[in-house]
Amino acid sequence: MSQVLPGDVPPVHDLIGIGFGPSNVAMAIALSEHNARVGGQEAISAHFFEQQPSFGWHRGMLIDDATMQVSFLKDLVTLRNPSSEFSFLCYLQSKGRLIDFINHKNLFPLRVEFHDYFEWAAAQVDDMVSYGHEVVGVAPVVRDGAVEYLDVTVRSGEGLAVHRARNLVIGTGLRPLVPEGVERGDRVWHNSELLAKADGLEGTSPSRFVVVGAGQSAAENVAYLHRRFPGAEVCAVFSRYGYSPADDSSFANRIFDPEAVDEYFAAPEDVKRRLMDYHGNTNYSVVDIDLIDDLYGQMYREKVLGTERLRFLNVSRLTDVKETPDRVRATVTSLVTGEETDLDADVVVFATGYSPADPIGLLGEVADRCLRDDEGRVRVERDYRIATEPDLRCGIYLQGGTEHTHGITSPLLSNTAIRVGEILDSVLGRGLKSASGQARPVADGIGSTAR
Repeated sequence: MSQVLPGDVPPVHDLIGIGFGPSNVAMAIALSEHNARVGGQEAISAHFFEQQPSFGWHRGMLIDDATMQVSFLKDLVTLRNPSSEFSFLCYLQSKGRLIDFINHKNLFPLRVEFHDYFEWAAAQVDDMVSYGHEVVGVAPVVRDGAVEYLDVTVRSGEGLAVHRARNLVIGTGLRPLVPEGVERGDRVWHNSELLAKADGLEGTSPSRFVVVGAGQSAAENVAYLHRRFPGAEVCAVFSRYGYSPADDSSFANRIFDPEAVDEYFAAPEDVKRRLMDYHGNTNYSVVDIDLIDDLYGQMYREKVLGTERLRFLNVSRLTDVKETPDRVRATVTSLVTGEETDLDADVVVFATGYSPADPIGLLGEVADRCLRDDEGRVRVERDYRIATEPDLRCGIYLQGGTEHTHGITSPLLSNTAIRVGEILDSVLGRGLKSASGQARPVADGIGSTAR
């Protein structure tokens, strides 16, 4: 990408995407399919910028036996366009594994396999993305008192460059979350970096790990470390009596249906809160029942054999962590008695979840034109477009950070294919502007072919 010099007018993209994780890969596919269908002047010009050097999605958690918690049919495209050539089934066919997968009789692929599918899909639209390019700022371009375009400043190895957009789609993902006061280091990890950090221990003889957390990632970390380091004790710390099973029953799973997004968006605030409380156990701080049974069985076998390496410090919380060059001391406090237990460990792993990236943190003064609700949260319309002052004519769309308006599916894969179709419909429906500022025609076809 050439650097834009002062006085230059950058070319205008109909849409610029910030980040290129699964959500914006799905967005790129939807755009590619739309452009292939309409062609010519009616095609949408788009480009995405990703700061990673290549596609990657939670690489640190691609444990070899970990499976997805979502059906393969909820891939990047199928719910929007069941005939798409970008589906997981087309991926399997290209890899020569379609029949094998069918014979496996399983809705939930290995996580490492689904990541490979994402890479395969991203590679087919790589002409629309610049890797190793970090968006560092967004500025308004004002014409006749209104914001007509957004200038996106991008940093790469070639320096800074400016790209102009009529619409933005922000898909910057989630950020690892650790408790306040905890600093990650050589011996204090977040589970997002598990595999790379564990590889660094190869050839050593760790004697103890402490894993903090009660969700799926925490349980997977416990099982993985216990298996990979057979000489080490693994201590799981959580405030419950044990891991709680995920509710993946058929009726409860309707919270992930596309129609549920409509209902959640329209619901009063008190109903929204109740829905989250009712159905949080479909996703938050819960574990697949098979993994719970495996861990309990392993713990019981070790008690029988007198070789206990798997310990569960339940109804407790970690209250202090002190790291030294060769060890880390974790203080675990019982919630019942207040008794403190000091554990000297090689590593403490925090499987304590993620927080959404600030959706408007990059927008600079443009953020001042974004409207907020009574609780200070950014207002988001049903089409995932940030509500703005009337003088901002550009569309700014969010892929994530919309749980307060769109419900539990906001950071999840379940509704990704439908969401990008709705965003594309919105971009088309609002009309695209030519360089002269005049509306140019758009196709009659819609982006989402399934609802």
